[in-house]
Amino acid sequence: MSEQFMKKKNWRLRAGIAILILSFSMTPMILLTPFLPVVAKTKIVLTTTWIIIGNITFYGGGFLVGKDLFSKYKSFLNPKNWFKKKSEKITPPI
Repeated sequence: MSEQFMKKKNWRLRAGIAILILSFSMTPMILLTPFLPVVAKTKIVLTTTWIIIGNITFYGGGFLVGKDLFSKYKSFLNPKNWFKKKSEKITPPI
């Protein structure tokens, strides 16, 4: 592979990981919203906005890092796979 292609791919990977980390920061924002000193209607709008932004950034980061890496991390986030033994885990095809 050419050096230029690798730099382009490396940039996309770093940006994708950064965006995925940003998407995980939306969850604490959702949990803190009920404690804000604002009207209930504003809390509802804020919570909905955090959920939408979190989903958009999660899948946007997944698009940048690529299908294989995204499906690997998505399986780590699935609660069904948290307590399985390593031999039982199904790994995605490469």
